[in-house]
Amino acid sequence: MTRISARGIDFGAIRTDFSLTADFPPRAIVEAESAVDRYAAERADRTDLALVTIDPPTSMDLDQAVHLERTPTGFVLHYAIADVAAVVVPGGDLDAEVRRRGQTFYLPDGSLPLHPRVMSEGAASLLPDLVRPAALWRIELDERAEPVSVEVSRALVRSVARFDYAGVQADSESGSLHPSIAALPEFGKLRLASAIDRGAIELKLPEQEVVGDGDGWRLELQPRTDADDWNAEVSLLTGMCAAKLMIDAGIGLLRTLPAPAPGAVAALRRAASALGMDWPTQVPVGEFLAGLEPNTPATLVMMTEATSLLRGAGYAAFDGEVPELVTHSGIGAPYAHVTAPLRRLSDRFSTEVCLAICAGTPVPQWVRDALPSLSDLMRGSDTLANKVDRACVDLTEATLLAGREGEVFDAVVLRGVDGKREAEVFAPQATVIGKCLGDPPEGEAVSVRLVQADVTARTVKFGYPATASG
Repeated sequence: MTRISARGIDFGAIRTDFSLTADFPPRAIVEAESAVDRYAAERADRTDLALVTIDPPTSMDLDQAVHLERTPTGFVLHYAIADVAAVVVPGGDLDAEVRRRGQTFYLPDGSLPLHPRVMSEGAASLLPDLVRPAALWRIELDERAEPVSVEVSRALVRSVARFDYAGVQADSESGSLHPSIAALPEFGKLRLASAIDRGAIELKLPEQEVVGDGDGWRLELQPRTDADDWNAEVSLLTGMCAAKLMIDAGIGLLRTLPAPAPGAVAALRRAASALGMDWPTQVPVGEFLAGLEPNTPATLVMMTEATSLLRGAGYAAFDGEVPELVTHSGIGAPYAHVTAPLRRLSDRFSTEVCLAICAGTPVPQWVRDALPSLSDLMRGSDTLANKVDRACVDLTEATLLAGREGEVFDAVVLRGVDGKREAEVFAPQATVIGKCLGDPPEGEAVSVRLVQADVTARTVKFGYPATASG
């Protein structure tokens, strides 16, 4: 594949357009720099656990550390989560700023953190060989990796090693996984099988990522390893356990997604038929998608079309009456965010609810007071994050292809014209997904001509057939 790169991309313009800043109010910085563990006196010392972290290689805001033990009857999972509630004072200036941001925003040339870096990449981060306050989950699982008991409590922990996904994958293939995660492949495969049984719908789409290329930038498709999926299952399991605790207690914050509309599933079945795919009527959509051969044009088309199944994601806060919708159809179960409090606002509050439930103590009033506003705060923050991500990719695509109008590219048609949207194609040579004029045949490999690459508008358009003038 030809590598195409570009220089001089100004992501600062995107920060300006979306009013993003890395700067914190001075008093919030003072709070972060002087933060102390408000719960130091009640922590158990669990520095005996050989926890390890698995994150992208450049990450410094390490929310999670894991220890997974295989037992004669199943597994015991210890999952340490940075205890952000212990170092952010409710009602303070830092708390107010964090609520305004909602989450960490990631741009190719740097992140805009939810918390000041002195906290998120320093005092609260689960960096290796450092003692840190944590909310420590302990989940016992049976032979099928289904949970049989759950608890979370405050503890002091210490990570003993730091890994990334590619390294974990390589160690798994060579049979040299760290003892603390030696059981991760078996656990991960069992949990992935459980997801199919639950009717979960997991989409494995190519994720465009803007990466540095010397003094320029290029687009890559983010590779996803088995280790990514295994590690994700640890977080998903913890989130499902947290949701059950909150539902049973009648208080909390859930991440929800309604079931796909029958018409959306029917449309996906028609697309599969048009592509010549065998989809037996008794096979659920999640099982069908999970069984597709990866990295083929037809699979790419199906996964793209299947995004229509996962619409309407939201948050449901409750204190007393449990909401009607408590499930997340993509996961196939009730689910809550509790594993990334350094990077996502909601997790601090959800974790505090679970800690109180397990301790048999009242949920703190500052948590109860915040719950009604969290759904809208997180929904708005998620929308903004998606727009920022898309703007960065769009700007890079347009910059990469600017001045090359008229060139012909091989492409795969992801979506055809349906009256509501233009066709969409993926051009692997440039790692670009763009709108396409004309009426290209969905799911087919075609040649398209670049007709527009507008850096100012951040738009790219192709034309079909390639012989058309555009």
